[in-house]
Amino acid sequence: MQLIKAHIREYKSIWDSHSFEVGKVTCLVGKNESGKTALLEALYRLNPIVETEDRFDITDDYPRSEVENYQQGIEYGRRQHVSVIEATFALESTELRCIHESFGKDILERNEIVLQKGYVKNSSGRSELRVFVPTVESAYVKWLIENAKLPTAIGDHLLQKKTLGDLFQCLTELAQKQNQEVVAAQAEANQIQDPGQRAVALEKCKTLAESEQAKVLRVKLVEINKIQNLGQHIWDTVLSKYVPKFLYFDEYYQMIGQDNVEALKQRKVNNNLRPSDHPLLGLIELARLDLDKLLTTTRTQDLINKLQGASNHLSSILLKFWSQNKHLQMNFDVRKALPNDPDEMRTGTNIWGQVYDSKHRVSTNIGTRSRGFVWFFSFLAWYLAVKKKNEPLILLLDEPGLSLHGKAQEDLLRFFEAEIVPNPMHQLIYTTHSPFMVNPFHFDWVRIVQDKGIDTLDHLPRDEDGTKVFTEVLEATPDSLFPLQGALGYEIFQTLFIGPNSLVVEGVSDLLYLQTMSGILQKAGREGLDCRWTITPVGGADKVPTFVALIGSQKEMNVATLIDFHKKDSQMIENLYKKKLLKKSHVLTFADFTGKKESDIEDLFDEHFYLQLVNEEFSDSLTDKLMLGTLTCHASRIVEKIGDFLSKNPLKDGIKYNHYRPARYFAEKGSTFSISESTLNRFEAMFKAVNALIK
Repeated sequence: MQLIKAHIREYKSIWDSHSFEVGKVTCLVGKNESGKTALLEALYRLNPIVETEDRFDITDDYPRSEVENYQQGIEYGRRQHVSVIEATFALESTELRCIHESFGKDILERNEIVLQKGYVKNSSGRSELRVFVPTVESAYVKWLIENAKLPTAIGDHLLQKKTLGDLFQCLTELAQKQNQEVVAAQAEANQIQDPGQRAVALEKCKTLAESEQAKVLRVKLVEINKIQNLGQHIWDTVLSKYVPKFLYFDEYYQMIGQDNVEALKQRKVNNNLRPSDHPLLGLIELARLDLDKLLTTTRTQDLINKLQGASNHLSSILLKFWSQNKHLQMNFDVRKALPNDPDEMRTGTNIWGQVYDSKHRVSTNIGTRSRGFVWFFSFLAWYLAVKKKNEPLILLLDEPGLSLHGKAQEDLLRFFEAEIVPNPMHQLIYTTHSPFMVNPFHFDWVRIVQDKGIDTLDHLPRDEDGTKVFTEVLEATPDSLFPLQGALGYEIFQTLFIGPNSLVVEGVSDLLYLQTMSGILQKAGREGLDCRWTITPVGGADKVPTFVALIGSQKEMNVATLIDFHKKDSQMIENLYKKKLLKKSHVLTFADFTGKKESDIEDLFDEHFYLQLVNEEFSDSLTDKLMLGTLTCHASRIVEKIGDFLSKNPLKDGIKYNHYRPARYFAEKGSTFSISESTLNRFEAMFKAVNALIK
């Protein structure tokens, strides 16, 4: 069965979470203190994998501000106990088949059940589980009759009955009537003097008796009518074994990575395991080690072989999902305890989990590695060990990857996709406020968690206060939306502005010139910019190195630059390849194609043509048209000459000259201009050089 909906009430920061849908993977996104942990805790206690952790306690768990009112309300009968968690599960083919075999195909009103648990305790002091299985009693009655193989006349008569009680009553009355008829017929038969005729008459009496099939059904109904709730009976006999266990994991459960074998075994026998024991036992099980055999091994080489095999097995699993350091290897060591070993490990036998770093040639205990590594490996060990049992499971991860680097969080998402999503028996619900833990390809996983009460000093009405869960982003505050915005922004950055082949330019004006001239050349049957290039404007020469470093680090990325060349920027440009950010062949400047000492993209045009663009775009603001003869500056760059002229002859109304406006004008009117052959040649030569770098 699959969890499809959850609703949590009156627990810690939650008054009413609202009912929210749960999928194969559900990501609860919200800022700190919004109540994400409380949601997972409430879900966990419905059916925890550690059975002793299933209790709701009024004193500890009810919203503290109203706990006394709640207790008095219960004591004086003014209210009923609340169901803290209400979970709806969809039944799957396996469960439905078992139900249909025992109760008929139409027994269920709908193919789902509801489980509730709250502050009510059962006789053993644990929180009571309430089960609601929606049944159609009349359908069950019909199925019982049709499968009883009754005589046709009786069966047709009984099909008019809609309840089990009516069916039982009808069968009982019919049996009594038939019994009376048999007694009367037998009395009449016994009056017959002729022995042969009397025997025939007595034999005929048997046909008046209750049929064996009807008797079997009536006896069965005696047992069925002892069942007070048909839905509960279906739960007890069929469904209870299919409900998933919930595995809750946060930093509290991180393994230490070492322990005393005898003490660990004893805690396991006593069902008194510590939180850190669960992942360690998972690790030991995953390594296919047996604690008893570790203690009773009589041959050293057998122990060495077993430990080496376990180490190799675990190392292959670790490296499959941990990309942060590919030089790690898991090792196990089993030794007799020594007097100066850690507390509780000074007698008997100890097991040590260690990580060997082949790069630095050093081994360290698991528990002393980075917090991110310990978290990741603890979760991996426990989950993969549980997974081997092939039982239904719902993982509840509270802020997974909180101490992981962004790329390691990406590893974790990759693990979810590879190991949990394909598993038909497992679901995942996790909380986060990190943009890197929001999968931009699966915004349908996201549910927003928000508590408006923490953002105001005002008293809010009960229906607005406390933790809420919803899908509609229009209801979310900016703080709640931030992780989604970050994830979406990162994905847009990855897909819209860069591609497998990314050509980095300084600004949008460069992009407009390149696209327009490429189109003009291609229309003329000449070579333009290859469509596989994604032109990426970065907003200035000073941003080029940072941007190149960022996107160039992505795997399978082919990055080149096509930028202005000014003497003041020469060192920055050289550093792009000297510091191995790019290959030297991938660092191109416009000066490479103009023959000038310094060049912008505008210098690829003939000077008189570019002046024409400026004159037409700024016609309403120019006092005098720009002409080559009036540009007295001796700079090599045309935009620098124009800037010098306009500093002495300012544009009207405070308008400022900028590179973008002529570029936009050219993009709009490009097809109407007559472009010189020399300009076309320069741009085509440049495009050929850039295209030669394509992958």
